[in-house]
Amino acid sequence: MKKLSHLDKSGKARMVDVSGKTATRREAVARGSISMKKTTLALIRANQIAKGDVLGTARIAAIMAAKRTPELIPLCHPLPIASVSIDFVIDEVSESISIESRVKVTGQTGVEMEALTAVSAAALTIYDMCKAVDKGMVISDVMLIEKTGGKSGPFRRSGAS
Repeated sequence: MKKLSHLDKSGKARMVDVSGKTATRREAVARGSISMKKTTLALIRANQIAKGDVLGTARIAAIMAAKRTPELIPLCHPLPIASVSIDFVIDEVSESISIESRVKVTGQTGVEMEALTAVSAAALTIYDMCKAVDKGMVISDVMLIEKTGGKSGPFRRSGAS
């Protein structure tokens, strides 16, 4: 079994020491989705949600969240993030919006948590902006799709397109 690196020899939480690691180019992609009523999706598409531009606001929230991940997730390293991109795909058939984040850094540790946090913040923002018309929305399937760089090498979720 792999040893948990966030614990010291006595089992106390600690931030992992990455000072000896070489800075490399690292990238992570995460995805998630939020499903809703067909009418809610139509309001978002038509930019008729009372709170404003739902996807534009969710994109900004996601970028801000990626940059502030160390403030939200204990023991995450603050990173000089080079790029955060957020894409949305509206699916009328499944009545959902797919959210994808891509985060890049040149650093001593990866950006998986930043990518996952970005997707989560985007989904939560969509929920917040639309809850007045649809409290039954469901956020689901937030997951790491791929990551590159670092000692552990690349990761690609099986079956991910």
